[in-house]
Amino acid sequence: MTLAPDLSRLLEVMARLRDPARGCPWDREQSFRTIAPYTIEEAYEVAEACERGDAAALKDELGDLLFQVVFHARMAEEDDLFAFNDMARAITEKMLRRHPHVFGDAVIADAAAQTNAWEEHKAAERAASTEGTASALDGVGTGFPALTRALKLQRRAARVGFDWPDVPPIFDKIDEEMGELRREIASDAAPARLEDEIGDLLFAVVNLARRLTVDPEQALRGACRKFERRFRHMEGVLAGEGSSPTGRSLTELEALWQRAKAEERQPPGASSTKTMKG
Repeated sequence: MTLAPDLSRLLEVMARLRDPARGCPWDREQSFRTIAPYTIEEAYEVAEACERGDAAALKDELGDLLFQVVFHARMAEEDDLFAFNDMARAITEKMLRRHPHVFGDAVIADAAAQTNAWEEHKAAERAASTEGTASALDGVGTGFPALTRALKLQRRAARVGFDWPDVPPIFDKIDEEMGELRREIASDAAPARLEDEIGDLLFAVVNLARRLTVDPEQALRGACRKFERRFRHMEGVLAGEGSSPTGRSLTELEALWQRAKAEERQPPGASSTKTMKG
């Protein structure tokens, strides 16, 4: 398998960084475990650039993520586990195998049918590689953010029929979990009990998001960006008055918050940053 010149150069740079004699001390000290958090961080920064529609940032962040892939591949090669080409070949073969409607004679009607076919291929692959009794939940890793993992677990359970028939019962479940949490608070329950009930409530909200075809992780990231934007606006107003939120009453802060909401405007084309379509 031949590689593009720039990719070959990147692999050479990575090898030099890890060189025991001439490499970078920090890069030489890293392991799969220590690099993993950086890999996750870069993946989130890619997602953030996508959500902002910032093409320039996306190019940079994808490059950073590619470097993480190359870093892992280099460490694997040093340990005689696999090389970059082995990894590229494996994912290529997987894509060929999971897209028989593109690279074979299978017929897929639409995107929804393709999603079902994709999950069936994955399930078959898991069953073939699993020793003992297979579970519909096999393969949902523990390293996902909790909202994403909850979504994936619920999707797997739904595929075998463990799901509400429609949306209204999910609202009932959320109300039920809210009631249980209120009772625990009223009884001055231990922190562990409150944590358990809040977890149940969040899990039920994720279920609602799933049925509404909303990604809960993406929705919460959006809510965080909105909160940050409005809070910074509030701070800016106060700074203009030579003040800050500290020491202000909740009534004053709430009034400023409502002002930030009212003044918030994001007209198309307002930013000079080049953005992606979509």
